[in-house]
Amino acid sequence: DIMGLEFAGTIVACGSGVTLWQVGARVAGLVAGGGYAEYGLVHEDHALEIPENISFTEAAALPETIYTVWANVFELGGLSAGQTLLIHGGSSGIGTTAIQMAKHFGAIVASTAGTDEKCDFCEKLGADLTINYKKTDFEAAIATLTDGEGANLILDMVGGSYFQRNIAAAARGGRIVNIAHLEGARAEIDMLPVMLKNLTLTGSTLRARSIPEKTRLTDIIREKIWPLVGKEIKPIVDSVFPLGEAGAAQSLMETSRHIGKIILDCEG
Repeated sequence: DIMGLEFAGTIVACGSGVTLWQVGARVAGLVAGGGYAEYGLVHEDHALEIPENISFTEAAALPETIYTVWANVFELGGLSAGQTLLIHGGSSGIGTTAIQMAKHFGAIVASTAGTDEKCDFCEKLGADLTINYKKTDFEAAIATLTDGEGANLILDMVGGSYFQRNIAAAARGGRIVNIAHLEGARAEIDMLPVMLKNLTLTGSTLRARSIPEKTRLTDIIREKIWPLVGKEIKPIVDSVFPLGEAGAAQSLMETSRHIGKIILDCEG
């Protein structure tokens, strides 16, 4: 399989049954693989027209993060205005997008990150509270922010030891959504506080979703989120590598030193 779940570019050919697009259109697309390439194939229902004020580089940073945040924070997690969202990995591609989208819809946003620089960046994006997890206990910080109530929703990409800590940091009736497990997918947890606090533990992936499901998500994003791109929701690009240096780009990502997305450029 060719890696890559998203891309941006110009349409060079359309299938015989395509009715929504024409050759020459600038689009960003969500794919189930194949993004690390000079040419890609995307279902016509899963492409989004790139706004004139957005470059290909910026547009390529958006589909996977926006779809992931909408599906997990707003649909699965049920975030609403006035609720508190805790984002682990706030300076990541998904984290930076989640901060902006959640603030647009009126949420109170807290985010964790591993350096003061990353925390400062999350604050500039709109986070109400930033937590350097290497210096500060996020459970205590969330308790202080919420007057002891806890976070209504926690978006977690860490897993491992965070499973139990998230349960402690969650509000009564809270939701914990796991979308990655950087510290491991297995953990032994105490389910009693889950029951006592009436918590929901859930998670999802994006790549394996069906064509109709991705079409449904695209329709919602096209209406509710895409008009905000370049305005209230800005693509955050850390660095750009030529496609031939994909290995170096992957190595940078594994260091976790970046803020936002790392882009592969096929034009350079």
